[in-house]
Amino acid sequence: MELSLTIDQGNSSAKVAVWDQSTPTVLANYEALTDDVISNLIARYNIDRAIYSSVAEHHDQLLLMLQQAGIRTMELNRLTPLPIAIDYSTPDTLGVDRIAAAVGAWSLHRGREILTVDAGTAITYDRVTADGHYIGGNIAPGIGMRLKALNQFTVQLPLISGRGEVRLWGNSTESAMRSGAVNGVLAEITYYRSKLPADAVIVMGGGWGYELSQKLDFITDYQEGLVNRGLNEILIYNENI
Repeated sequence: MELSLTIDQGNSSAKVAVWDQSTPTVLANYEALTDDVISNLIARYNIDRAIYSSVAEHHDQLLLMLQQAGIRTMELNRLTPLPIAIDYSTPDTLGVDRIAAAVGAWSLHRGREILTVDAGTAITYDRVTADGHYIGGNIAPGIGMRLKALNQFTVQLPLISGRGEVRLWGNSTESAMRSGAVNGVLAEITYYRSKLPADAVIVMGGGWGYELSQKLDFITDYQEGLVNRGLNEILIYNENI
């Protein structure tokens, strides 16, 4: 049995998972990916291989620690071979998190039209065709970002949390802001779903993925650690080619 370590360094936190083939045994979220975090993972688990991706700062020390521990280590970048085709006009600018989320969704729903919705600091919408071609998607502000923008670019609107009651029509400034942000995202997802084939599957991920999936009027597949799942699939694919 070989264990894999996947590390997804996002804009606001790092998501780390340990995998036994395609089954996660550990899934954790860290505000800061410190040397101690990595050292503890190496000491606790008999990790054989690892993959790292980042949309934030590059962590050379982390990669070095893994390699020095004898772990087969790779970093996801624009040159990494993938199990899906990328039909994007500017592949050099395509975020590694979007690639990994698309691969993660595809690994679960091969042969289906897929829309991944990774709802984090930003929200990414990415389309994978039934025959495994990534054809693109859209990027939008996340819920927290929308609320922060309302506060920063107006004089009187407060800074509020996105968590709380979401009404159809807000009956206070706070509820109006929260409902506008959350319902706006729900409307986006619903609109994109309406443009897909009837049998398409919507795969939700990110810190807001579960809550949003519970508020939609159609069935979605919520996957905790969607980007990490994709990283694991990319790692397995590269070890088998």
